[in-house]
Amino acid sequence: MILKSLLAAVVGSVDAERLFKTLHVPMGLMTEGSAISRAHMAQAMNMALFNDLISRVPSGRAYVEETIAAGGKVNFDHGALRTVAWSANGTLPPGRTAIARLLEPLGFAQVDIYPLPRLKMTGYAYRHLDLPEEIAQFFVSELHPEQFSPAFQTAVTRVVSTSVDPLTPDESTLLARLAKGETLGLDEAVALVRACVRGFGRHHAEPSLSDYETLKAESAEMAWISTEGNAFNHATDRVADVFATAEAQRLAGRTIKEKVEISASGRVRQTALIADKVKRGFLDVHGRRTERVVPGSFYEFISRDFLPGSGRLDLAFDTGNATGIFNVTATGEN
Repeated sequence: MILKSLLAAVVGSVDAERLFKTLHVPMGLMTEGSAISRAHMAQAMNMALFNDLISRVPSGRAYVEETIAAGGKVNFDHGALRTVAWSANGTLPPGRTAIARLLEPLGFAQVDIYPLPRLKMTGYAYRHLDLPEEIAQFFVSELHPEQFSPAFQTAVTRVVSTSVDPLTPDESTLLARLAKGETLGLDEAVALVRACVRGFGRHHAEPSLSDYETLKAESAEMAWISTEGNAFNHATDRVADVFATAEAQRLAGRTIKEKVEISASGRVRQTALIADKVKRGFLDVHGRRTERVVPGSFYEFISRDFLPGSGRLDLAFDTGNATGIFNVTATGEN
């Protein structure tokens, strides 16, 4: 099978087998042959990113393991990450540009913009053009430092100016070829998917503790970016009843948001486990490395209704929902 061969080359055969047992995979991609489509590469990238997220989020991993043990599967709805719209970004393209250049050649298109004024951010939804309901979407957010204090902006510059572009010239060439509609061979597709997965990470140096505290005082989201960068912020399971799922997680002893976020339309309902804590490095006032426990990534749940009279799922996001979900990476908030 094309997809399995591609994924196994990216994450290893053991993880690939487990991911096929864990996630719903579009039937149209369960094909034999040698022709590798952009949808194959997009799905392989998404499965690898899900694998990475679960490896870093113990609460989400426990939920997934219980779901599989009960005979179920995860319906991967969307993933999310955070970026900074700031020109002093080292050699890494600023803001969502660094991610859009990976997504668009693989068949994703920006379909909506979601202002997040309370967070001084903007969210951008990217949906796959070939299989929009079956290949997980992306919610890419940008933080706007110019809306914060001068001290905050200076701290942002010190943090992100050390960023290094993870893509090599050869990998950028592969993206350009794919964007032009060229066909890639298996080895090229493997190299490209690996490069795309690598793009979801922290590409700047460890921040100073003083800069982290300056950022956290004004934006928990920018403080999170300073330690995690463009890492996959969360993966979302599309479930039938998010209220029932939330209650089951409470009974299982997991810490979950108290409130289920409901979109203005009423058709999209979301909640999430509170972000697991991770140990991250910082530089103290003497330039010595120290460590602190900070919020990491998390696992989310969503229920979507069909659009009236269309037979199609409502794949939209919601500004209010997104703002509420962001709180799960703010220390002490739920």
